[in-house]
Amino acid sequence: MPLFALDKNLVFPPVHLAEPDGLLAIGGDLSPERLLLAYRSGIFPWYEESPVLWWCPDPRFVLFPEELKISKSIRPLLNRDEFAFTINKAFAQVINACKVTERPGQESTWITNEVEKAYIKLHQLGHAHSAEVWKNNELVGGLYGIRIGKVFFGESMFSKLSNASRFAFIRYVQQLQKEGVELIDCQVHTEYLESMGARMIDRSVFSGLLEKLTGIS
Repeated sequence: MPLFALDKNLVFPPVHLAEPDGLLAIGGDLSPERLLLAYRSGIFPWYEESPVLWWCPDPRFVLFPEELKISKSIRPLLNRDEFAFTINKAFAQVINACKVTERPGQESTWITNEVEKAYIKLHQLGHAHSAEVWKNNELVGGLYGIRIGKVFFGESMFSKLSNASRFAFIRYVQQLQKEGVELIDCQVHTEYLESMGARMIDRSVFSGLLEKLTGIS
């Protein structure tokens, strides 16, 4: 299938035209309007160098909040006061930490300076959110993503201490469920999130859920 080149018009091709690996389009920008349109359509940017690459994989890796799994080994940590948990208190710090934290087997990050600025702008507009984990007033873990309607689109997480990101994820999923969120987009498979209940669903099913839960007409 052809790879679609985006221009200044705020439009994406139908997601079923994506390549087998999920790559759908190239180009465009990271304006708030384009990013929000992308997420509502089940599309996300993921690239290391310009131009922007836009993806919509099939199947899609998601978590339904009611299916969250909390292991027996992590329950004592949740019941102790070892970590403090906050929401939207340090968005810029969280995305920067996700950008610079080294990960085993990963030589570079997709969070470029351009991406960092774009999502900070989305946060300032009220669309991007962060969850933070603190120990002794130091930021030791967290995550960020986009919230549209009853869907949270997870983007990245980091951890400086063992289980700090897991703590952030569990606590934030629990909070999102209280707020009526019914779907968390995890984008692509990881064993880490699978261990906490995330699973694959068909892209067509995912698109139908987005239409229902983000208010797409």
